[in-house]
Amino acid sequence: MKNGKSTLYDDLKRQILTMELDPDEALDEVAISERYGLSRTPVREVFRRLAGEGYIDIRENRGARVIPMNHSTLRNFFLVAPMVYAAIGRLAVQNFKAQQLVDLKETQRRFRAATVSRDALMMVVENNRFHAIMGEMSGNQYLEPSLERLLIDHARIGHTFFRPRDEDMEQRLQLSAEHHDSFIEAIERRDENAVVDLVFEHWELSRENMEMFIAPHGMKADLPSPFK
Repeated sequence: MKNGKSTLYDDLKRQILTMELDPDEALDEVAISERYGLSRTPVREVFRRLAGEGYIDIRENRGARVIPMNHSTLRNFFLVAPMVYAAIGRLAVQNFKAQQLVDLKETQRRFRAATVSRDALMMVVENNRFHAIMGEMSGNQYLEPSLERLLIDHARIGHTFFRPRDEDMEQRLQLSAEHHDSFIEAIERRDENAVVDLVFEHWELSRENMEMFIAPHGMKADLPSPFK
């Protein structure tokens, strides 16, 4: 059974990943303490833990705020994400432990169930967990923090563009789940090249999805054209 501190930690992570808390939104320490029945000391401990993991930013005289997501962070995200994901994939093949593979399969089972039920919240959480486990498999203390930070913005953008009744999105979700299955199979047979190839296929799918959000098709004007 989770205590109030663990519940707060899990809730804040979920709310940040699913954009219930906006980028750069201030976190009211007093209100959160009252809501979770905690003193301010454990709340601050949770804030510090989340800051260390890249979810929030704590600055003097500004308090705790959700990590921002702006043009600069998005540009850097698109520049380095495929490189980090590829390196993680290669190292995951080399270093994974049996229990981590079991955890990856169980996470994929939950992700597939979420795609069937169209549970957008669980899709974001389980997809994030799937790739975080691959980071843990890599066993690299330099790459894991970078992956964790990338996954935060990947999840936030992903949750924003999700449209559950869009036929094209349905096909992309199915393909994403199939990629996950292929990752598991390739890792299990220790096929580094197959995993890296999948990384770039999976990244291209994500990149196209995110571009649809960042640069959507123009809306048709409601007003009659003066040139008719």
